[in-house]
Amino acid sequence: MSQGAFEHGRCILPDAHCPMRALSYDNALRFEPHHPEPPAGEGDSLLRVRMAGICSTDQEICRGYMGFRGVLGHEFVATVETSPKPEIVGKRVCGEINVVCGKCDLCMAGLSTHCRNRSVMGILNHGGAFADFARLPASNLHVLPDTVDDDAAVFVEPLAAAFQILKQITLDGRKWVTVLGDGKLGLLVAQVLRNVGAPVRVIGRHAPKLALCEKWSIRARAVDEIAARHDQDVVVDCTGSAAGLELAMAMVRPRGTIVLKSTVAQGKPLNLAPLVIDEVTLLGSRCGPFREAIRALASREVDVLSLVHRRMKLEQGAEAMLLASRPGVTKVLLSVAD
Repeated sequence: MSQGAFEHGRCILPDAHCPMRALSYDNALRFEPHHPEPPAGEGDSLLRVRMAGICSTDQEICRGYMGFRGVLGHEFVATVETSPKPEIVGKRVCGEINVVCGKCDLCMAGLSTHCRNRSVMGILNHGGAFADFARLPASNLHVLPDTVDDDAAVFVEPLAAAFQILKQITLDGRKWVTVLGDGKLGLLVAQVLRNVGAPVRVIGRHAPKLALCEKWSIRARAVDEIAARHDQDVVVDCTGSAAGLELAMAMVRPRGTIVLKSTVAQGKPLNLAPLVIDEVTLLGSRCGPFREAIRALASREVDVLSLVHRRMKLEQGAEAMLLASRPGVTKVLLSVAD
């Protein structure tokens, strides 16, 4: 191993092939001070992670979602250490999480996020960002402007998922929209949909989060204060709960649209006949346009910093995951770089 490869017990040379710190899951969540470096793939860039965000999907993985084993984390900002694109070395970047083949029928049809051979960072067969180093193809990376600081940059991936809704449905001031769930994603979705002029309300359970909506001029109500009247044109389920779809079905009007954003490990029996009877469109919605999200953050069109609950060190990862799972807590960030 090269002399000077370690500083204060940490690997500092990206080509030293030395252990790194990581927060991983393998039937239990654990912080590992000596985890192997991520393996290199063709076209990969090596990333030194600066900051990462804990997502509800990370928590669901720890409950069995996707059967994933390995380093968690897919919301991050990093510095490029090595890359087949020399012009981005040393730059701050965020990264799209789907690693695709570019050759299958879906990739060739422009549906690469649904690549039949894809892996997904921190979710499916690809190590994540809760570590000193991570790898992604250079083609997945987006250089961040200086106007988007590290705290804000962590929100690019979930904010892009919120923008994906606008790629799938057309909204205007005549369509009544309800966002179910006052978690991180729900609050991002509400802001994005408000910005296109849709009359949006958020239904949630936590007074401090609903107060944020009032700050942003978004209507908000507690879930126990509403009556489901089958009168909403669009209902977006961001509850992160198996019960979210059932509530959405009770709120959407005939020939309305339900957008599903929740990914949960738990299942629930559900009578889907009302979807047929009321001719409701049920729309799954996942990853979205990074460039739109970065633009919105750079222009301050969306407030993400109000969603930061606490910053914690990577070594505190298990404690941070527990904190992030508590009711009422918004975004918990993991500071990776010193």
